[in-house]
Amino acid sequence: MTSLKRLLSYLGKYRADMLIGALLITAETAFELVIPVLMADIIDVGVAEHNLSYIFRRGLWMALCAVLSLATGLLYARFAARAAYGWGANLRQAQYQRLQSYAFANLDHFETASIITRLTTDVTVLQNAINGGFRPLIRGPVMLILGVALSFWMNPRLSLVFLVLSPVLSGLLFLIVRKIAPLYTRLQQAMDRLNNTVQETVTAIRAVKAFVREENRAEVFDEVNQNLTETSKKTFRTATLNMPAFQLVMYTAVVLIMWFGGDMILHSSLQVGDLTGFLSYVFQIMNSLMMISNVFLLLTRSLASARRISEILDEDPVLTSPPNGKTEIADGSVELRDVSFKYHAGAKEYALSHVNLSVAAGQTIGILGGTGSAKSTLVQLIPRLYDATEGTVLVGGTDVKAYDLYALRDAVGIVLQKNVLFAGTVRENLLWGNPQADDETLWAACRTASADEFLQKLPGGLDAMLSQGGVNLSGGQRQRLCIARALLKQPKVLIFDDATSALDSDTEHKIRTALYELKNVTKIIIAQRLTSVMQADRLVIMEDGRIHAVGTHKSLLESDPVYQEIYASQMKREEADEA
Repeated sequence: MTSLKRLLSYLGKYRADMLIGALLITAETAFELVIPVLMADIIDVGVAEHNLSYIFRRGLWMALCAVLSLATGLLYARFAARAAYGWGANLRQAQYQRLQSYAFANLDHFETASIITRLTTDVTVLQNAINGGFRPLIRGPVMLILGVALSFWMNPRLSLVFLVLSPVLSGLLFLIVRKIAPLYTRLQQAMDRLNNTVQETVTAIRAVKAFVREENRAEVFDEVNQNLTETSKKTFRTATLNMPAFQLVMYTAVVLIMWFGGDMILHSSLQVGDLTGFLSYVFQIMNSLMMISNVFLLLTRSLASARRISEILDEDPVLTSPPNGKTEIADGSVELRDVSFKYHAGAKEYALSHVNLSVAAGQTIGILGGTGSAKSTLVQLIPRLYDATEGTVLVGGTDVKAYDLYALRDAVGIVLQKNVLFAGTVRENLLWGNPQADDETLWAACRTASADEFLQKLPGGLDAMLSQGGVNLSGGQRQRLCIARALLKQPKVLIFDDATSALDSDTEHKIRTALYELKNVTKIIIAQRLTSVMQADRLVIMEDGRIHAVGTHKSLLESDPVYQEIYASQMKREEADEA
């Protein structure tokens, strides 16, 4: 319940709509509850005394109450819709902004499909709770209180039936709600698994088709889909017990009231009009109890979704800018002092162990190592995508933790191993590097990245449309656009994380030559091919999360057995390919 209360604080300007809606529901209910009293008067006075003018007057009052009830109900629908969808928009916005502040370590706590479900399905559940539950939440208690009060005013003896049956209904509803509460949480988790399967299959559709695994993915989907179906059946089968329980109590109350009321009429202690009006209140009271029970079910499901949304909002970003963080980076020098790192606090082993490395501003460093040697992990510490567990990382002679995060990352250009492009034009994607860049600047960056060759052939050039993820381009073309985008930042430190793996040797050579000509930019290049970094000022050989050796190509070739083995194997492979 605490989670739901907290989320209500995101109503913002729509709080007024909810308050007005509550007042309109109260007014609507009050108008409806006056009608049975007027109806009782028509029967007991107008019909009994054959007084047509009295019947018409009371009938007009009943019609006026009905019209006012309808008008207030329609107005409520307008204000409730504004409050529900406005609140939903605010919740989605708040979650999205929170996600933007997350570090990689925060995102590791959530699956992508689960995040999507929380921003969509869970928010929709809360919206439906307002649309479908706010009316009975206010109307039910108001109708119950006023209905019971008026029924006691009309006949206290008959009203005792409510006092006997209400605890019975409350007990039944409590048992249903207690059983269904954990089922709603499992239902949302089953939805997460379904979304994850769909996302995974669509994202990897090329691999699925290449390996002819459509049938396998269909089986996986069928399994999670069946799980969601069974969970839904069990959940809503339990929820529907609410209606039989309510009807059992309601019809028991009607039978008892008719029994005792008929006996009282026979003994002339109750008039027919009063019994008719009383039965109207019985149905309204029972209707209010049904509303309240439905609200309990809606609230139970809403609480499950509210907890999931609160997990996103309550997750504290692991990395934050310090107060009054430095915004000026002196130069592109990079230094790691006895740095160790592990991805999770409870991990037994460090991904990086006691790394010491110093890179002067403007130098070009090549990093080599086998798969799992933590090359990518090392460079991700420089722009603070992760924080070092132990030791210090410095850029421009200052601890990276002392910088404003935006300023630090703006000064570090990084082309990740996985290329990321967004749906839109080539121009829109390149402007991520420099929003103020003109066409001449864009083409200059593209020439450095050897992207101009294929861009000139695309319809529209810079204004050519890219599909989501740039799937309408080849892997090498995507890499070149990502390189051009990073160059447009004019960073002090430029990091290539195996960013030319999809390029042919000639294109890579052109890019490498252009990069070496860049002045006042520190270049850190992770590569699998030795030829990609042989001309670097220094080479760093990594092994099992540690720096094995540092030196030039010449010095390492003379003295380091590991480097000699890498060189020999790659040169032999190249000679074999040429042959």
